[in-house]
Amino acid sequence: MGRRLRSRARDSGHYGVASDRGADRAAVMNTLIMTARLNDIDPKAWLADVFTRIASIPQSRLHELLPWEWKRRTEASASAQAA
Repeated sequence: MGRRLRSRARDSGHYGVASDRGADRAAVMNTLIMTARLNDIDPKAWLADVFTRIASIPQSRLHELLPWEWKRRTEASASAQAA
């Protein structure tokens, strides 16, 4: 009983991230997810499509992958298929 287990303080800011690099990656992913949510987009659907298309899309068309552009194109495509 000589050693006592100490738990991290709840407000330590670590949130289960083991390194600064991991924290940076978590912050980027959180930013992407929150941006999608703010644009009323399912983050999983948007990110899955972006990760699939980003390697094959020309740099001049990368703006098409931004959440608000992606949503507009997706809705237009769905409307065209429904008609």
